[in-house]
Amino acid sequence: MRLAGKTALVTGGASGIGRAVAIALAREGAGVVIADLNVAGGEETVEMVRSMGGDALFVHTDVTKGIQVKAAVTTVVEKYGRIDCAHNNAGIAGVQGLTADCAEELWDEVMQTNLKGVWLCMKYEIPAMRAQGGGVIVNTSSVAGLVGLWGWSPYVASKHGVVGLTKAAALEYARDNIRINAVCPSIVGTPMAAAFTQGEQKVEQLILAQQPMGRMAEPEEVAEAVVWLCSDAASYVTGHTLAVDGGFLAH
Repeated sequence: MRLAGKTALVTGGASGIGRAVAIALAREGAGVVIADLNVAGGEETVEMVRSMGGDALFVHTDVTKGIQVKAAVTTVVEKYGRIDCAHNNAGIAGVQGLTADCAEELWDEVMQTNLKGVWLCMKYEIPAMRAQGGGVIVNTSSVAGLVGLWGWSPYVASKHGVVGLTKAAALEYARDNIRINAVCPSIVGTPMAAAFTQGEQKVEQLILAQQPMGRMAEPEEVAEAVVWLCSDAASYVTGHTLAVDGGFLAH
């Protein structure tokens, strides 16, 4: 129970990594507020947490809308009295294509969710954490935030942005006892993975051929990294980008 008595906000908690993180945080004793656009998936995650004896609540949230993000953070504080941990995870893949062929609307959509959404979350989480004397934020970036990927320039740019934002904010608020880090997974067995594989077995095989372990990560494996970063075991870790990539970046 590394997070007994703690509270957490998880965006994008209706499925995939966010769901696994919500469950893992609750398992370690944290009360969890799950924020997502997907109402059915979010409520399902809540039931999964409660079925294991955990405490969870769902808040319908569009992370591209400041007023909704502020409301989600306020919900955590009102329900639990404080916000100890935040996992800013909501994101989209976009559509594959060459940089010059990318529609402006698609570029904006990916940036709004993946980068602006993370910034908005921190914009409202940080003041609440400063007021209570500290907290921990973990942003979801990607190995695509550390290297380039052919045909996914909006996604790559947004995830690089998350890494830069994480580092800048970590420096700004280190003296306020707020630790801010990012996890950078490679391909993970989640619904988003379908966007990268396009449902094609050959594409999936090509992707897996680049993974030293020969498989995708499980969402629970990323969740364990997030839990560690949220725990006191990582008390001297901030501004860090933690690759959960099965050796992908070791090439």
